[in-house]
Amino acid sequence: MVQSVSPPAGAPKPTTNRIGLTQADYKGSASTLCDGCGHDAISSQIVRAFYELGVEPHMVAKLSGIGCSSKTPAYFLSRSHGINTVHGRMPSVATGAGMANSSLHLIGVSGDGDTASIGLGQFCHLLRRNLSMIYIVENNGVYGLTKGQFSATADYGSKLKSGVVNELSPIDLCGLAIELGCGFVARSFAGDPKQVVALLKAAASYRGTALLDIISPCVTFNNHEGSTKSYKYAKEMDVPLHELGYIPFFEQITVDYEPGSVQEVELHDGSHLRLKKLHTDYDPTNRLMAINTIQKANTDGQFLTGLMYIDEKKKDFKTIMDTVDEPLVSLQENKLRPPKTALAAIMTSLM
Repeated sequence: MVQSVSPPAGAPKPTTNRIGLTQADYKGSASTLCDGCGHDAISSQIVRAFYELGVEPHMVAKLSGIGCSSKTPAYFLSRSHGINTVHGRMPSVATGAGMANSSLHLIGVSGDGDTASIGLGQFCHLLRRNLSMIYIVENNGVYGLTKGQFSATADYGSKLKSGVVNELSPIDLCGLAIELGCGFVARSFAGDPKQVVALLKAAASYRGTALLDIISPCVTFNNHEGSTKSYKYAKEMDVPLHELGYIPFFEQITVDYEPGSVQEVELHDGSHLRLKKLHTDYDPTNRLMAINTIQKANTDGQFLTGLMYIDEKKKDFKTIMDTVDEPLVSLQENKLRPPKTALAAIMTSLM
């Protein structure tokens, strides 16, 4: 358990959130990643989002697989539960944790290798199950721990530092997620903290799997000329779908009268995601529009950021499985163990 450090005498009292915690209470260990790594920027925004939402840190379970990205849960929410799983197998462990204790907020952090290569099968079936969790892909297009080979999300024609050009088609995780029926699909850029925080807050309010594909440049192996995952390229080619603002359920909802059309998406807990249209008439509830827009952006060599798709009517895994409201982990034995008559009835129904 991390203890808050008292400020020096005479120093201003730290600002607290709605449950009386400071932002420092949501931090983790010091990062051991490369200086300037986009993953560290994402960790900082996770800290900020959960602090501003006022989530109890001990009610969070953070999960990851293997890779640079999967080290990052150590760098935020040190008061929460956490586990590093086998490479590419985080979705299975998350499913078990979520079904055993549905009162926990689940946040999974993965990488493009952990998700789109060795873990692709698990990722696809997690989306089909629609487990309630935030699934973050820290996407840099390379395998950072094994010295920078192309990952499955590396764009066609992108170039390694060695000069090797990628001749394989990339997997677009947002497009794949929408095809598989994921009900919350978003993409952002590690260098856009305002957008990342807004999307994280909205994802935390969504009942189901919320995918956040965040372009996170690798400063060591994939931030050079010719890379399509570099800071320079991402800044030049980023096309925001809309300006994002998040209205938490515990704050008074206000109306934004700035120019431009606004679409509000109400989430399960009463929170709203406010989408401010910029240069395109985009409807994130239109699945076909989302797929076509992503495909056109890929053809044009651009990546879109913002909320790609949302389906508020999709049932989450707990609802599909028709489990009791009380977390299974807290049920007493007399409720967990059915009587012989119930078992006999089940066996009879299978005959």
